[in-house]
Amino acid sequence: MAGSEPEFLAVGTIQKPHGIRGELSVRVETDRPDAVFAAGRVLLLGDDEGNPSGDSLTIERARPFKGGFLLKVAGIGSRTPEVEALRGRPLLIPAADAAPLDEGEVFFHQLVGMKVVAAGEEVGRVRDVYEAPSGHLLAVERRGKRELMLPFVREMIRRVDVDGKVLEIDPPAGLLDL
Repeated sequence: MAGSEPEFLAVGTIQKPHGIRGELSVRVETDRPDAVFAAGRVLLLGDDEGNPSGDSLTIERARPFKGGFLLKVAGIGSRTPEVEALRGRPLLIPAADAAPLDEGEVFFHQLVGMKVVAAGEEVGRVRDVYEAPSGHLLAVERRGKRELMLPFVREMIRRVDVDGKVLEIDPPAGLLDL
């Protein structure tokens, strides 16, 4: 149902097998990787749409590696065609297993689709959230104008109304003219 909370959250994406012992290089998509990728944790494999495919991986150990993590999972001890086939697969957890949000925090999926408002005027709608070296960026679709990449920084965000799906911003002069 549109507007409802998802049952599962993406916490990473398998980038590729690493080495000859079956480790997996994972792009991290959570701000709590030490909790999510802890030994004994079961992660669900997702399909191309990010829904659980019915398969899962149990983490034996994890370690940071080149901005992501290397995972050693139960049952994978070498680099096989089955392990190669895991490239690009999302890793999911049930939303109910996610750590509760701190005050003022939102899940990125809650931002997508939000109406962006500045000085009472609609700017556009959040299409996606990107992680950049300088921080997170919101891709905002605007009618009749180019898409706007809006920095998601505390100094610019006045209010996030998750229930009302509204993001109120106070942009610096000239930003909306881009």
